[in-house]
Amino acid sequence: MRETIVLPIPRLQGKVSLEEAIAARRSVRSYKPDQLSLEQISQLLWAAQGITGSQPHLRAAPSAGGRCPLEFYLCHSAGVWHYEPRPHHLVQHLADDVRVPLAQAAWGQQFIAAAPAVFAICGVMKRTTSRYGKRGRVRYVPMDVGHAAQNLLLQAVALGLSSVPVGAFDDSGVARVLAIPDNQEPLYLLPVGYAAK
Repeated sequence: MRETIVLPIPRLQGKVSLEEAIAARRSVRSYKPDQLSLEQISQLLWAAQGITGSQPHLRAAPSAGGRCPLEFYLCHSAGVWHYEPRPHHLVQHLADDVRVPLAQAAWGQQFIAAAPAVFAICGVMKRTTSRYGKRGRVRYVPMDVGHAAQNLLLQAVALGLSSVPVGAFDDSGVARVLAIPDNQEPLYLLPVGYAAK
């Protein structure tokens, strides 16, 4: 049986306003080695894809038709963990630290390997295309991943962290490194950490 981590309950109030987070957000590619706390990881995942209503499709980020095609994976020194929005848990997916091969699959972008945490966003296209056809693939899923990524990026700033969205990678290489199911496609990588001064 795979290990499960029950994530701390996310905060609904913070010390940084939304306006301050927007103004301070920058793409950062150099990180200190300091690890993220479980509370920070919990908050980042909740902001990106957490359930915020009475139904599972009511998420922190909007999704076309409430189809919720996105799957989040946390990559760090303790392996790869899959985020389950309900019940706000992490489930171990791989035991190995994959950040170095992930950076190699991202065409040698070494800051990915140096980040203490990398959030990989994958998509199950069929959840959206089953309702919207080709438009779901070329428009709605990309919109969904943009909404979720921006939420995570702004939450990172509010937590005193930095990040950069990465879309430049070999899709099949990232899929192999993450060992994701065949029905998922990698869409975005978000390294997160404390900015190196």
